[in-house]
Amino acid sequence: MFAKINSIGLLGMNSFGVTVEIEASNGLPKFDIVGQADTVVRESRDRIKSAFRSSDIPFPERSVTVNLAPADIRKTQSSFDMAISAAVLVASGFIDESLTSNKAFIGEVSLGGEIREVNGVLPMVLYAKKCGIKEIFVPKKNAYEASVVEGITVYGVNTLKELLSHFLSSPIPPSDRYIPKDVDYFDTLDFSDVKGQAGAKKALEIAACGGHNVIMIGSPGSGKSMLAKRLPTILPKMTFDESIESTNLYSVAGILNPDTPLITKRPFRSPHHTISQAGLTGGGAIPKPGEISLSHNGLLFLDELAEFNRKTLEALRQPLEDGIVTISRAWGNITYPCSVMLVAAMNPCPCGYYGHPTRKCICSPSQVARYLSKISGPLIDRFDIHLEVASVEYESISSAEKSETSAQIRERVFEAREIQNRRFKGSGISCNANITSDVLHELCPLTEDANLMLKSVFEKLGLSARAYDKIVKVARTIADMDKSDVIDKAHIAQAVQYRSLDRKYWQR
Repeated sequence: MFAKINSIGLLGMNSFGVTVEIEASNGLPKFDIVGQADTVVRESRDRIKSAFRSSDIPFPERSVTVNLAPADIRKTQSSFDMAISAAVLVASGFIDESLTSNKAFIGEVSLGGEIREVNGVLPMVLYAKKCGIKEIFVPKKNAYEASVVEGITVYGVNTLKELLSHFLSSPIPPSDRYIPKDVDYFDTLDFSDVKGQAGAKKALEIAACGGHNVIMIGSPGSGKSMLAKRLPTILPKMTFDESIESTNLYSVAGILNPDTPLITKRPFRSPHHTISQAGLTGGGAIPKPGEISLSHNGLLFLDELAEFNRKTLEALRQPLEDGIVTISRAWGNITYPCSVMLVAAMNPCPCGYYGHPTRKCICSPSQVARYLSKISGPLIDRFDIHLEVASVEYESISSAEKSETSAQIRERVFEAREIQNRRFKGSGISCNANITSDVLHELCPLTEDANLMLKSVFEKLGLSARAYDKIVKVARTIADMDKSDVIDKAHIAQAVQYRSLDRKYWQR
């Protein structure tokens, strides 16, 4: 007997349709799986046979061949188990083939007949809906995640026996659609907790308004980490499309919270400085998203930047420019998005007190130079805002007066982002930091005085073309905060101030 069952495959973020074709004929009993199936998929033969025995369902004593079409795409997941099992049930005559039309099956089968959860269910369900599939069967633990997608009926399956009963006598009730609840966006962190540092707060507000990358340099205890951890509380709320993009990445990585299967807060990732290059940018035999991709639409914070492996940091240069990470293997390429705000913090030297007004630095000039040389010029050039965070004075620390809250700052960020949303409508640009060079002069008009000042700065400091673009983009954000359509001299002057640390620390 011949039968077809629909399933969905996944390579990176790219889902693709898979037709499970089965042919059961007379002959010596065997069970073969073809169609460029990886080891994990081929091993499903043993899992499925054991699951049938454990579920008291007779496995056909015939020559069974399963083809996963199309055969020219590599199949690397255990998520085809349930579709193959359903195909065997159809070929054995337990289920009428007409009952499985316009349905898809995703899930791993255990030896005991349970249906186990798999990674990447959300992007696969989105693809199934796009292909016109009306009903999809997924593991019970993945049903909440799958129910995020409107317009497709989701069934959460616990066991193989339950799947068979659904088509014979006891239908599984459809899963309720997940509707995200309103959550406290601010949590327990707030900018009002930060004493002093008015200049640093202003710079981070500018960064939040325009989506700019920031590097902070300062002595230990000056508040760099404290400021960075509160930056997400003033970022704009995620749009639904952004939530889906970020949730897809977490689903593929297998780290999605089953109780809240839709990410509604901008991600904040802070990896330790011992992280590998593959951990930061993505990798593995079947490449998974790295920390920079898991920060997509959010913030990636690299604390103690100079302690990271230099090669690991250099791997960030191209992703920061392109907004994507492409990982190549012999069998193909996988691309993950990584549109992030990069925030980094570091000390100016190994002891942390180089340039400190009161504490003496105990490092030799060669130690300081070697420490700073871990951060290359091209990487520094990719930070829009360079920020020196000074030590907090006693009067600020001891003061009981509360500073501005995150909610108050966030209102101004909203206003600046609304201006940008109107400016970039239909262009595919999300914020000032993402303005492309071809439209930079059109979207960032300068007054004559501003242009003369920028020319003078460019020639005196010997800026790169990238630094020029960064200054103009930051000035565009400052102008938006002032509700100015054009960039004035004052906006350029302020933006230039945020590009000085590479001259102080890296040109010695």
